[in-house]
Amino acid sequence: MQAQEPLTILIAEDSAADRLLLSTIVRRQGHEVLTAANGAEAVEVFARQQPHLVLMDAMMPVMDGFEAARQIKALAGETLVPIIFLTSLTESDALVRCLDAGGDDFLAKPYNQVILAAKIKAMDRLRRLQATVLQQRDLIAKHHDYLLNEQRVAKAVFDKVAHSGCLSAPNIRYLQSPYALFNGDLLLAAYTPAGDMHVLLGDFTGHGLPAAVGAMPLAEVFYGMTAKGYGLAETLREMNAKLKRILPVDMFCCATLLCLSFQRRSVEVWNGGMPDGYLHRVETGERVPLPARHLPLGVLSPQAFDDRTEVQTMAVGDRVFLLSDGVIDTTDAEERLFGVERLQQLFAANRQPDDLFVEIERALEEFRGEPRDDVSMVEVSLLDATQITPSPPVYSDSGQSSPLDWSVSFEYRGATLKRFNPLPYLLQLLQEVHGLRAQSGALYSVLAELYSNALEHGVLGLDSSLKRDASGFAHYYEQRNSRLEALQEGYVRVHLDVKPREKGGCLIIRVEDSGKGFDVSRVMNRPLEDVRLSGRGVSLVRQLGRNACWSDDGRSARVEFFWEIEA
Repeated sequence: MQAQEPLTILIAEDSAADRLLLSTIVRRQGHEVLTAANGAEAVEVFARQQPHLVLMDAMMPVMDGFEAARQIKALAGETLVPIIFLTSLTESDALVRCLDAGGDDFLAKPYNQVILAAKIKAMDRLRRLQATVLQQRDLIAKHHDYLLNEQRVAKAVFDKVAHSGCLSAPNIRYLQSPYALFNGDLLLAAYTPAGDMHVLLGDFTGHGLPAAVGAMPLAEVFYGMTAKGYGLAETLREMNAKLKRILPVDMFCCATLLCLSFQRRSVEVWNGGMPDGYLHRVETGERVPLPARHLPLGVLSPQAFDDRTEVQTMAVGDRVFLLSDGVIDTTDAEERLFGVERLQQLFAANRQPDDLFVEIERALEEFRGEPRDDVSMVEVSLLDATQITPSPPVYSDSGQSSPLDWSVSFEYRGATLKRFNPLPYLLQLLQEVHGLRAQSGALYSVLAELYSNALEHGVLGLDSSLKRDASGFAHYYEQRNSRLEALQEGYVRVHLDVKPREKGGCLIIRVEDSGKGFDVSRVMNRPLEDVRLSGRGVSLVRQLGRNACWSDDGRSARVEFFWEIEA
């Protein structure tokens, strides 16, 4: 019976008659045959030819089959090369010796070709299974190393962004104890141009890297708008809108945002979904709760978002205490919660306000069992204005001086397409146009779809229908990587044309490729809301851009973006 795929099989047998018989049987089954007359010759042939499977006689001159099997297994290393011993031995000890020497099975003489064929198929299945396991193990190890390296790099960047403000200021004490490598709690602090201090304590849904994903854009908005002098309301609206736009529907950020004014001696507070904060008035011992009165950031639409804040007066030495729910949800070895009541008891027992933060920190450490969430708390004191020395704010370009009547063209050819991603550069170039900055997300999505379609389906000739399911999706990108690595010719051209208009401007994007094109009419007839893994790029471009069209049998795409000058 013909095997599904021919194998190369080494037959090591000192009997010429048996060698001939076995060779005939194996060839009839569709396999290629190598032969050896003794164990030493079998090892030499194996090292030179690397057969898939070995039929090994146990008793041979020069070197017996047992020693030859051991040497072949050593040469094969992790690769499974099944060895079937050919033996007339019947004693149990002798058969055990065959297996101890590295044999995977044995076949008794005289040979039955049906049984031999079945054993060869069984050993081939085992060999393929081993190869698959080794391949998957190597892929998992490589992916694991890749993820660890990504997390190390991301962690370094995350820490620099999150801690780029004034957390080292003399009036701030804080504790952050992440449950995972990344902290889902976010603590930010920065001075405004007027010398006030903005402080944000946030708690993203979950913990670890997924919870920290939203921290980067949130920190960007916080630091950028604080440096430009925006108040809490404007900053909150921008943070909420950004998180609402970029986060999945099941992710949001509970947050408390403060504006501590050293000149006015007051604190402005917005609490969205965080545990109660507390304003501790040192002179009277009063603790004013700062409860959550709003939904978390990223839940409500910009139109429904409530940016109203509360203002409390403060005296020098007064302090605001904020905490994440990881503090009150901390459990001991018996799964009892630390809870609000224990926290209140610590407040009540405190006699030295300067020691309160340390007392809470020590109580948590003594109470804590296995951590279940990120733990963060911060204490911000009001100092005399003369004790605060804010660093000068850094302002970025407003974009008002950028040119508004220009065009540029790029042609990316084989060697460049293999290793260069032009999208960040193109987007950065377009962001020099102030009117386009509000559409950066749509711009990037359209550019990414047009460029990837031109490269993958045009230049590389990949079939998007492969992405109809998860396995096909993986296979698609395997093909993409291999074809991209072998790419020698072809091109993708990108043309950007910015034109001023009476009340704004227009951007025209054209992307061309050297591919075979596609059936434009068939793709354009698909419903815009059609959601699938494959074929969604054209619909996305049509939804996000204006007047999207394709020509030259799909090899040339054109889309427009408009903006208006705000009154």
